[in-house]
Amino acid sequence: MAQVEATTERIIAADAEAVFGALADYKDTRAKLLPGHFSEYQVREGGDGAGTLVHWKLQATSKRVRDCLLEVTEPSEGQLVEKDRNSSMVTTWTVTPAGEGRAKAVVTTVWNGAGGIGGFFERTFAPKGLARIYDELLANLATELEK
Repeated sequence: MAQVEATTERIIAADAEAVFGALADYKDTRAKLLPGHFSEYQVREGGDGAGTLVHWKLQATSKRVRDCLLEVTEPSEGQLVEKDRNSSMVTTWTVTPAGEGRAKAVVTTVWNGAGGIGGFFERTFAPKGLARIYDELLANLATELEK
C-alpha cells in the first residue's frame, strides 16, 4: 500500500487572516465553498477551526464516494488539518501571506492507496481528480473573498 498525495494551491487577493478564517468557518462559509462533489454536509461539533467535527460525502468519481467524518485541528498558525475517522485520509490546509493583501492557500490530501493494479490506477488518476475538486473549492473561496 503506497501513500497517495494530491496538492493544489491558489493565490487569493485577501489577507491571510481572512482566507484562514473563511476556511476555518465550518458553520457558514465552508459549506458555501464546496463544489458539487460534496454532499450531506453537516457540522456535528464546534464549527470554528480546531475542535470541529464535520461530516460530508465526497464523490470523487461517478463510482467512488467517500463517507468522511473529519476531526479538525490547528497544529500551527495558518494551518488546518482534517483527519478522516473513516479512512486514512488527511487533508492539510496551509495559508501564508503572499504580499500586500494577498495570501497563498495550499491544500494537500494524503491517504493509503490500494495495492496491485487498482492501486496503480489510483496513484495515477486520483491525485489529478482530487486536485481539480480542491482547485474548484479554492476558486470559490477566492470569489467569496474578492467581492
